[in-house]
Amino acid sequence: MTQLTYFYDMIPIQYEVSDELAAHITSTFSLPPLPEETASFDLNQSKKGTTITTRVLLNEFEIRQTKTKKSFLKITFSNQAGNIPAKMWDNNGAVLNTIPLLEKEAIFDIHAQVDEFNGYKSLTINSLAPCQDQIDPFQLLAYTKQDLSQLRLELFAYLYELKEPFQQISIQAMEQLWDAFRLSPAAKGHHHNYLGGLLKHTVGLMRFCRYIVLQEENPFKAVMKLINKIETQYKLEIWDSLKSDDQVSSFVWKDTIDHLYHMLQGMTAHKFDDVHYDALITSILFHDIGKLMEYDYAGKSLDIFRYLYPTAHFAENDTRKQAGITMDPLGVLIGHIPYGVLLLTKIIEEKKISISMEEIHLMSHCILCHHGLPEWGSAVRKPLNLEGYIIHIVDYLDSRYENTETFDQK
Repeated sequence: MTQLTYFYDMIPIQYEVSDELAAHITSTFSLPPLPEETASFDLNQSKKGTTITTRVLLNEFEIRQTKTKKSFLKITFSNQAGNIPAKMWDNNGAVLNTIPLLEKEAIFDIHAQVDEFNGYKSLTINSLAPCQDQIDPFQLLAYTKQDLSQLRLELFAYLYELKEPFQQISIQAMEQLWDAFRLSPAAKGHHHNYLGGLLKHTVGLMRFCRYIVLQEENPFKAVMKLINKIETQYKLEIWDSLKSDDQVSSFVWKDTIDHLYHMLQGMTAHKFDDVHYDALITSILFHDIGKLMEYDYAGKSLDIFRYLYPTAHFAENDTRKQAGITMDPLGVLIGHIPYGVLLLTKIIEEKKISISMEEIHLMSHCILCHHGLPEWGSAVRKPLNLEGYIIHIVDYLDSRYENTETFDQK
Protein backbone atom coordinates (compact mmCIF):
# COMPACT_ATOMS: atom_id res chain seq x y z
CA MET A 1 0.00 0.00 0.00
CA THR A 2 1.25 3.43 -0.93
CA GLN A 3 0.64 5.98 1.83
CA LEU A 4 1.43 9.69 1.63
CA THR A 5 -0.50 12.80 2.66
CA TYR A 6 -2.15 15.78 0.98
CA PHE A 7 -3.64 19.14 1.97
CA TYR A 8 -1.35 20.27 4.78
CA ASP A 9 -0.73 16.60 5.72
CA MET A 10 -4.41 16.26 6.63
CA ILE A 11 -5.56 13.81 3.94
CA PRO A 12 -4.02 10.33 3.80
CA ILE A 13 -3.27 9.11 0.27
CA GLN A 14 -3.95 5.40 0.37
CA TYR A 15 -4.20 3.01 -2.55
CA GLU A 16 -3.13 -0.50 -3.45
CA VAL A 17 -1.92 -1.68 -6.84
CA SER A 18 -0.72 -5.21 -7.50
CA ASP A 19 2.47 -5.73 -9.49
CA GLU A 20 0.41 -7.22 -12.31
CA LEU A 21 -1.94 -4.24 -12.46
CA ALA A 22 0.95 -1.76 -12.21
CA ALA A 23 2.63 -3.46 -15.17
CA HIS A 24 -0.62 -3.30 -17.15
CA ILE A 25 -1.08 0.41 -16.38
CA THR A 26 2.50 1.18 -17.37
CA SER A 27 2.30 -0.70 -20.66
CA THR A 28 -1.19 0.46 -21.66
CA PHE A 29 -1.06 4.11 -20.59
CA SER A 30 2.35 5.37 -21.58
CA LEU A 31 3.80 8.70 -20.49
CA PRO A 32 5.01 11.36 -22.92
CA PRO A 33 8.51 12.77 -23.11
CA LEU A 34 8.46 16.16 -21.40
CA PRO A 35 10.53 19.11 -22.62
CA GLU A 36 14.12 19.16 -21.45
CA GLU A 37 14.51 21.42 -18.42
CA THR A 38 16.20 24.72 -19.27
CA ALA A 39 17.33 27.73 -17.30
CA SER A 40 14.35 30.07 -17.68
CA PHE A 41 13.80 33.67 -16.69
CA ASP A 42 11.64 33.70 -13.55
CA LEU A 43 9.67 36.91 -13.09
CA ASN A 44 8.89 36.17 -9.45
CA GLN A 45 12.60 35.96 -8.61
CA SER A 46 13.52 39.23 -10.41
CA LYS A 47 13.81 42.60 -8.74
CA LYS A 48 11.94 45.70 -9.82
CA GLY A 49 13.96 47.75 -12.31
CA THR A 50 15.98 44.79 -13.61
CA THR A 51 16.57 44.84 -17.37
CA ILE A 52 16.27 41.42 -18.98
CA THR A 53 16.69 39.79 -22.36
CA THR A 54 15.03 36.42 -22.75
CA ARG A 55 13.20 34.07 -25.11
CA VAL A 56 9.50 33.45 -24.55
CA LEU A 57 6.35 31.92 -25.97
CA LEU A 58 3.41 34.14 -26.86
CA ASN A 59 0.18 33.16 -25.11
CA GLU A 60 -2.19 35.99 -25.98
CA PHE A 61 -2.42 39.73 -26.50
CA GLU A 62 -4.97 42.52 -26.75
CA ILE A 63 -5.03 46.28 -27.26
CA ARG A 64 -5.99 48.24 -24.16
CA GLN A 65 -6.35 51.95 -23.41
CA THR A 66 -5.18 53.96 -20.43
CA LYS A 67 -7.49 56.34 -18.59
CA THR A 68 -6.13 59.07 -20.84
CA LYS A 69 -7.12 57.06 -23.96
CA LYS A 70 -3.57 56.09 -24.90
CA SER A 71 -3.25 52.67 -26.49
CA PHE A 72 -0.95 49.94 -25.23
CA LEU A 73 -0.55 46.20 -25.74
CA LYS A 74 -1.38 43.84 -22.89
CA ILE A 75 0.55 40.63 -23.56
CA THR A 76 0.95 37.32 -21.79
CA PHE A 77 4.12 35.37 -22.51
CA SER A 78 5.32 32.15 -20.92
CA ASN A 79 8.36 29.96 -20.49
CA GLN A 80 9.21 26.93 -18.39
CA ALA A 81 8.95 29.07 -15.24
CA GLY A 82 5.30 29.93 -15.98
CA ASN A 83 3.27 32.88 -17.24
CA ILE A 84 4.80 36.33 -17.75
CA PRO A 85 2.39 39.31 -17.88
CA ALA A 86 3.73 42.20 -19.94
CA LYS A 87 2.77 45.46 -21.60
CA MET A 88 4.13 47.55 -24.46
CA TRP A 89 3.47 51.27 -24.67
CA ASP A 90 2.53 52.86 -27.98
CA ASN A 91 5.80 54.74 -28.51
CA ASN A 92 6.41 55.78 -32.14
CA GLY A 93 3.57 53.59 -33.42
CA ALA A 94 4.80 50.49 -31.56
CA VAL A 95 1.31 49.00 -31.15
CA LEU A 96 0.37 48.96 -34.84
CA ASN A 97 3.85 47.86 -35.86
CA THR A 98 3.89 44.97 -33.39
CA ILE A 99 0.42 43.49 -33.91
CA PRO A 100 1.25 41.81 -37.27
CA LEU A 101 4.22 40.07 -35.63
CA LEU A 102 2.10 38.85 -32.70
CA GLU A 103 -0.55 37.54 -35.07
CA LYS A 104 1.98 35.57 -37.13
CA GLU A 105 4.75 34.37 -34.82
CA ALA A 106 4.88 32.17 -31.70
CA ILE A 107 8.37 32.61 -30.19
CA PHE A 108 9.97 35.96 -29.42
CA ASP A 109 13.21 37.35 -28.10
CA ILE A 110 12.32 40.26 -25.84
CA HIS A 111 14.20 43.09 -24.16
CA ALA A 112 12.25 44.40 -21.18
CA GLN A 113 12.26 45.88 -17.69
CA VAL A 114 10.76 44.33 -14.56
CA ASP A 115 8.02 46.50 -13.05
CA GLU A 116 6.01 46.09 -9.86
CA PHE A 117 2.66 47.66 -8.97
CA ASN A 118 0.66 46.86 -5.82
CA GLY A 119 2.90 43.86 -5.23
CA TYR A 120 2.38 42.33 -8.68
CA LYS A 121 5.27 42.04 -11.09
CA SER A 122 5.17 42.37 -14.86
CA LEU A 123 7.40 43.34 -17.76
CA THR A 124 7.45 46.53 -19.77
CA ILE A 125 8.63 45.57 -23.25
CA ASN A 126 11.25 47.82 -24.82
CA SER A 127 11.60 45.71 -27.95
CA LEU A 128 10.68 42.29 -29.26
CA ALA A 129 11.61 40.31 -32.34
CA PRO A 130 10.53 36.92 -33.70
CA CYS A 131 12.99 34.17 -32.83
CA GLN A 132 15.26 33.41 -35.78
CA ASP A 133 16.33 29.96 -34.56
CA GLN A 134 14.45 26.76 -35.35
CA ILE A 135 12.87 25.91 -31.99
CA ASP A 136 9.94 23.67 -31.11
CA PRO A 137 7.62 25.85 -28.99
CA PHE A 138 6.78 22.73 -26.96
CA GLN A 139 10.29 22.99 -25.50
CA LEU A 140 9.40 26.32 -23.85
CA LEU A 141 6.20 25.21 -22.11
CA ALA A 142 6.01 24.90 -18.33
CA TYR A 143 5.33 21.39 -17.03
CA THR A 144 4.66 19.73 -13.71
CA LYS A 145 7.65 18.94 -11.51
CA GLN A 146 5.76 16.11 -9.84
CA ASP A 147 6.32 12.47 -10.76
CA LEU A 148 3.93 11.76 -13.63
CA SER A 149 4.39 8.01 -13.23
CA GLN A 150 3.17 8.19 -9.63
CA LEU A 151 0.22 10.41 -10.55
CA ARG A 152 -0.68 7.95 -13.32
CA LEU A 153 -0.49 4.97 -10.96
CA GLU A 154 -2.63 6.72 -8.35
CA LEU A 155 -5.26 7.76 -10.89
CA PHE A 156 -5.68 4.26 -12.26
CA ALA A 157 -5.60 2.70 -8.80
CA TYR A 158 -8.74 4.72 -8.02
CA LEU A 159 -10.37 3.94 -11.39
CA TYR A 160 -9.78 0.19 -11.17
CA GLU A 161 -11.42 0.18 -7.71
CA LEU A 162 -14.72 1.33 -9.20
CA LYS A 163 -17.68 -0.99 -9.60
CA GLU A 164 -19.20 -1.57 -13.02
CA PRO A 165 -20.29 0.11 -15.20
CA PHE A 166 -18.27 3.02 -13.81
CA GLN A 167 -14.93 1.26 -14.10
CA GLN A 168 -15.68 0.48 -17.73
CA ILE A 169 -16.73 4.07 -18.49
CA SER A 170 -13.58 5.45 -16.87
CA ILE A 171 -11.09 2.99 -18.37
CA GLN A 172 -12.65 3.20 -21.83
CA ALA A 173 -12.45 6.99 -21.63
CA MET A 174 -8.76 6.85 -20.73
CA GLU A 175 -8.02 4.31 -23.46
CA GLN A 176 -9.58 6.71 -25.94
CA LEU A 177 -8.34 10.05 -24.55
CA TRP A 178 -5.20 9.27 -22.54
CA ASP A 179 -2.70 10.64 -25.06
CA ALA A 180 -4.33 14.07 -24.76
CA PHE A 181 -5.28 13.80 -21.08
CA ARG A 182 -1.82 12.86 -19.77
CA LEU A 183 -0.21 16.12 -20.90
CA SER A 184 -3.02 18.67 -20.89
CA PRO A 185 -2.94 21.79 -18.72
CA ALA A 186 -6.00 22.47 -16.55
CA ALA A 187 -5.96 26.25 -17.13
CA LYS A 188 -4.13 29.07 -18.87
CA GLY A 189 -3.71 30.88 -15.53
CA HIS A 190 -4.71 30.72 -11.85
CA HIS A 191 -4.10 26.99 -11.18
CA HIS A 192 -2.57 23.90 -12.82
CA ASN A 193 -1.58 25.99 -15.85
CA TYR A 194 1.20 23.76 -17.13
CA LEU A 195 1.67 20.45 -18.93
CA GLY A 196 0.41 17.64 -16.71
CA GLY A 197 -1.81 20.05 -14.79
CA LEU A 198 -5.05 18.27 -15.66
CA LEU A 199 -3.75 14.91 -14.44
CA LYS A 200 -2.50 16.45 -11.19
CA HIS A 201 -5.76 18.37 -10.63
CA THR A 202 -7.95 15.34 -11.33
CA VAL A 203 -5.99 13.19 -8.88
CA GLY A 204 -6.19 16.03 -6.33
CA LEU A 205 -10.00 16.05 -6.52
CA MET A 206 -10.10 12.30 -6.07
CA ARG A 207 -7.94 12.58 -2.94
CA PHE A 208 -10.37 15.09 -1.43
CA CYS A 209 -13.36 12.99 -2.47
CA ARG A 210 -11.98 9.81 -0.92
CA TYR A 211 -11.32 11.69 2.32
CA ILE A 212 -14.85 13.08 2.44
CA VAL A 213 -16.69 9.90 1.45
CA LEU A 214 -14.49 6.99 2.54
CA GLN A 215 -12.01 8.10 5.18
CA GLU A 216 -14.15 10.24 7.48
CA GLU A 217 -17.20 9.29 9.52
CA ASN A 218 -19.58 11.20 7.26
CA PRO A 219 -19.31 13.83 4.49
CA PHE A 220 -20.57 16.68 6.69
CA LYS A 221 -18.01 16.12 9.41
CA ALA A 222 -15.30 15.81 6.74
CA VAL A 223 -16.21 19.12 5.09
CA MET A 224 -16.33 20.85 8.48
CA LYS A 225 -12.84 19.57 9.27
CA LEU A 226 -11.58 20.86 5.93
CA ILE A 227 -13.12 24.28 6.58
CA ASN A 228 -11.55 24.34 10.02
CA LYS A 229 -8.13 23.65 8.48
CA ILE A 230 -8.66 26.50 5.99
CA GLU A 231 -9.59 28.88 8.81
CA THR A 232 -6.32 27.98 10.54
CA GLN A 233 -4.31 28.45 7.36
CA TYR A 234 -5.96 31.80 6.63
CA LYS A 235 -5.05 33.04 10.09
CA LEU A 236 -1.46 31.97 9.44
CA GLU A 237 -1.50 33.85 6.11
CA ILE A 238 -2.64 37.01 7.89
CA TRP A 239 -0.06 36.57 10.63
CA ASP A 240 2.72 35.99 8.10
CA SER A 241 1.68 39.15 6.24
CA LEU A 242 1.95 41.17 9.46
CA LYS A 243 5.50 39.92 9.96
CA SER A 244 6.49 40.56 6.35
CA ASP A 245 8.03 43.76 4.98
CA ASP A 246 6.07 43.38 1.72
CA GLN A 247 3.38 45.96 1.05
CA VAL A 248 1.10 43.37 -0.55
CA SER A 249 0.75 39.77 0.62
CA SER A 250 -0.84 36.84 -1.14
CA PHE A 251 -3.88 35.38 0.61
CA VAL A 252 -4.86 32.05 -0.95
CA TRP A 253 -7.81 31.50 1.38
CA LYS A 254 -9.23 35.03 1.43
CA ASP A 255 -13.02 35.14 0.82
CA THR A 256 -13.30 31.33 0.73
CA ILE A 257 -14.67 30.45 4.16
CA ASP A 258 -18.11 32.03 3.82
CA HIS A 259 -18.58 30.33 0.45
CA LEU A 260 -17.65 26.94 1.86
CA TYR A 261 -20.09 27.36 4.76
CA HIS A 262 -22.77 28.33 2.22
CA MET A 263 -22.12 25.10 0.31
CA LEU A 264 -22.07 23.08 3.54
CA GLN A 265 -25.45 24.51 4.43
CA GLY A 266 -26.72 23.53 0.96
CA MET A 267 -25.51 19.98 1.58
CA THR A 268 -27.74 19.70 4.66
CA ALA A 269 -30.84 19.51 2.44
CA HIS A 270 -29.53 16.06 1.45
CA LYS A 271 -28.42 14.89 4.89
CA PHE A 272 -30.35 11.62 4.66
CA ASP A 273 -28.94 10.70 1.24
CA ASP A 274 -26.13 8.26 0.56
CA VAL A 275 -23.24 9.30 -1.65
CA HIS A 276 -22.88 7.42 -4.94
CA TYR A 277 -19.10 7.15 -4.70
CA ASP A 278 -18.48 5.39 -8.02
CA ALA A 279 -20.54 7.91 -9.98
CA LEU A 280 -18.80 10.75 -8.14
CA ILE A 281 -15.26 9.54 -8.95
CA THR A 282 -16.26 9.01 -12.59
CA SER A 283 -17.70 12.52 -12.66
CA ILE A 284 -14.41 13.86 -11.31
CA LEU A 285 -12.57 12.15 -14.17
CA PHE A 286 -14.85 13.94 -16.63
CA HIS A 287 -15.32 17.25 -14.80
CA ASP A 288 -12.45 19.03 -16.58
CA ILE A 289 -11.84 16.59 -19.43
CA GLY A 290 -13.46 19.14 -21.75
CA LYS A 291 -10.33 21.24 -21.29
CA LEU A 292 -8.74 18.94 -23.84
CA MET A 293 -10.82 20.97 -26.29
CA GLU A 294 -11.16 24.31 -24.49
CA TYR A 295 -7.41 25.03 -24.38
CA ASP A 296 -4.75 25.13 -27.06
CA TYR A 297 -0.96 24.95 -26.75
CA ALA A 298 2.10 23.96 -28.76
CA GLY A 299 1.99 20.26 -29.54
CA LYS A 300 -1.72 19.77 -28.90
CA SER A 301 -3.37 17.43 -31.38
CA LEU A 302 -6.75 18.13 -32.97
CA ASP A 303 -7.66 14.43 -32.66
CA ILE A 304 -9.93 15.20 -29.70
CA PHE A 305 -12.16 17.28 -31.99
CA ARG A 306 -12.09 14.56 -34.64
CA TYR A 307 -13.16 12.00 -32.06
CA LEU A 308 -16.18 13.99 -30.91
CA TYR A 309 -17.13 15.26 -34.39
CA PRO A 310 -15.94 12.55 -36.81
CA THR A 311 -17.81 13.91 -39.86
CA ALA A 312 -16.69 17.54 -39.50
CA HIS A 313 -14.13 19.26 -41.74
CA PHE A 314 -10.97 20.71 -40.20
CA ALA A 315 -8.99 22.05 -43.15
CA GLU A 316 -9.09 25.69 -42.05
CA ASN A 317 -8.48 24.90 -38.39
CA ASP A 318 -5.38 22.79 -39.07
CA THR A 319 -3.29 25.86 -39.93
CA ARG A 320 -3.70 27.55 -36.55
CA LYS A 321 -0.69 29.02 -34.76
CA GLN A 322 0.17 27.16 -31.55
CA ALA A 323 2.42 28.56 -28.84
CA GLY A 324 1.77 29.06 -25.12
CA ILE A 325 -1.37 27.94 -23.30
CA THR A 326 -4.37 29.89 -24.53
CA MET A 327 -8.06 29.42 -25.28
CA ASP A 328 -8.77 27.25 -28.29
CA PRO A 329 -10.62 29.36 -30.90
CA LEU A 330 -13.26 26.65 -31.28
CA GLY A 331 -13.24 25.24 -27.76
CA VAL A 332 -13.95 28.59 -26.14
CA LEU A 333 -17.27 28.75 -28.02
CA ILE A 334 -18.59 25.79 -26.01
CA GLY A 335 -16.39 25.51 -22.92
CA HIS A 336 -15.10 22.57 -20.94
CA ILE A 337 -18.24 21.99 -18.88
CA PRO A 338 -20.59 21.11 -21.78
CA TYR A 339 -17.75 19.27 -23.50
CA GLY A 340 -17.41 17.08 -20.42
CA VAL A 341 -21.02 15.91 -20.74
CA LEU A 342 -20.62 15.43 -24.49
CA LEU A 343 -17.55 13.26 -24.01
CA LEU A 344 -19.21 11.23 -21.23
CA THR A 345 -22.22 10.61 -23.50
CA LYS A 346 -19.96 9.74 -26.44
CA ILE A 347 -18.06 7.11 -24.44
CA ILE A 348 -21.25 5.50 -23.09
CA GLU A 349 -22.88 5.38 -26.53
CA GLU A 350 -19.82 4.37 -28.56
CA LYS A 351 -18.76 1.61 -26.17
CA LYS A 352 -22.38 0.47 -25.73
CA ILE A 353 -22.17 0.61 -21.94
CA SER A 354 -25.35 -0.36 -20.11
CA ILE A 355 -26.18 2.13 -17.37
CA SER A 356 -29.32 3.55 -15.82
CA MET A 357 -30.80 6.84 -16.96
CA GLU A 358 -30.62 8.10 -13.37
CA GLU A 359 -26.88 7.45 -13.15
CA ILE A 360 -26.20 9.18 -16.48
CA HIS A 361 -28.06 12.24 -15.23
CA LEU A 362 -26.31 12.11 -11.86
CA MET A 363 -22.86 12.21 -13.50
CA SER A 364 -23.94 14.83 -16.04
CA HIS A 365 -25.30 17.02 -13.25
CA CYS A 366 -22.04 16.74 -11.32
CA ILE A 367 -20.07 17.85 -14.37
CA LEU A 368 -22.47 20.71 -15.10
CA CYS A 369 -22.53 22.06 -11.53
CA HIS A 370 -18.89 21.62 -10.48
CA HIS A 371 -18.22 25.38 -10.63
CA GLY A 372 -20.88 25.83 -7.95
CA LEU A 373 -22.45 29.11 -8.98
CA PRO A 374 -23.74 30.42 -12.34
CA GLU A 375 -21.57 33.51 -12.03
CA TRP A 376 -18.55 31.19 -11.79
CA GLY A 377 -19.54 29.29 -14.93
CA SER A 378 -21.81 26.60 -13.49
CA ALA A 379 -24.31 25.39 -16.08
CA VAL A 380 -27.03 24.91 -13.46
CA ARG A 381 -28.33 27.27 -10.78
CA LYS A 382 -27.02 25.22 -7.87
CA PRO A 383 -26.12 21.61 -7.03
CA LEU A 384 -29.24 19.49 -6.61
CA ASN A 385 -27.76 16.48 -4.87
CA LEU A 386 -25.07 15.56 -2.37
CA GLU A 387 -22.64 14.50 -5.12
CA GLY A 388 -23.03 17.87 -6.83
CA TYR A 389 -22.08 19.74 -3.68
CA ILE A 390 -19.12 17.48 -3.02
CA ILE A 391 -17.66 17.77 -6.53
CA HIS A 392 -17.87 21.56 -6.33
CA ILE A 393 -16.28 21.70 -2.89
CA VAL A 394 -13.36 19.43 -3.85
CA ASP A 395 -12.77 21.35 -7.10
CA TYR A 396 -12.88 24.64 -5.20
CA LEU A 397 -10.41 23.39 -2.60
CA ASP A 398 -7.93 21.77 -4.96
CA SER A 399 -7.75 24.73 -7.34
CA ARG A 400 -6.90 27.02 -4.43
CA TYR A 401 -4.62 24.64 -2.57
CA GLU A 402 -2.49 24.50 -5.74
CA ASN A 403 -1.66 28.16 -5.18
CA THR A 404 -0.06 27.40 -1.81
CA GLU A 405 2.67 25.45 -3.61
CA THR A 406 5.77 26.94 -5.17
CA PHE A 407 6.28 26.11 -8.83
CA ASP A 408 9.00 23.55 -8.12
CA GLN A 409 6.43 21.65 -6.01
CA LYS A 410 3.66 21.63 -8.60
